[in-house]
Amino acid sequence: MTVVRRIARPMLAAMFIQGGLDALRHPAAKAEKAAPVVNAIAQPLGLPNDPELMVRANGAAQVAAGSLLALGRVPRLAALVLAGSLVPTTYAGHAFWAVEDPAARAQQRTHFVKNVGLLGGLLLAVVDTAGKPGLSWRARRAAKDAARATALGRREARHAARSARREARLAASRAHGALT
Repeated sequence: MTVVRRIARPMLAAMFIQGGLDALRHPAAKAEKAAPVVNAIAQPLGLPNDPELMVRANGAAQVAAGSLLALGRVPRLAALVLAGSLVPTTYAGHAFWAVEDPAARAQQRTHFVKNVGLLGGLLLAVVDTAGKPGLSWRARRAAKDAARATALGRREARHAARSARREARLAASRAHGALT
């Protein structure tokens, strides 16, 4: 792991660990803001319609995934989980478009944009292969290797067939010469 990754992952994860712990300890204020979103998505997704429980579950996911990202364990999956938890959190918690007070609206807009920036960092972490080839590259490489092996097998089969025909003609010529 490079020095940048070793430093940047915990820095990115710190916000989620802190926020997740706060959601686990004090879910009531967040549950009030989350209620409209939870009510809208609970039934279609088959989730419990309990905003406080959903806030705690989101907090637990953020603490777990944030810790994994900070430690560099399954960082791509951890970043994906954090990104998935950040979207509804941002939508429910920082809906600046619904705030009437200009000062409060500006503050919520700032938090919204900050979360969009964090989401960008998480998406970069999701696609970061740490210098190793990604799955799509490995799949393309395996397909090319298979095609190359198939072409080589065909060439060897044609060569073997020509050699066999040559040996058969040579054997027939020797047999004919022995008879005459």
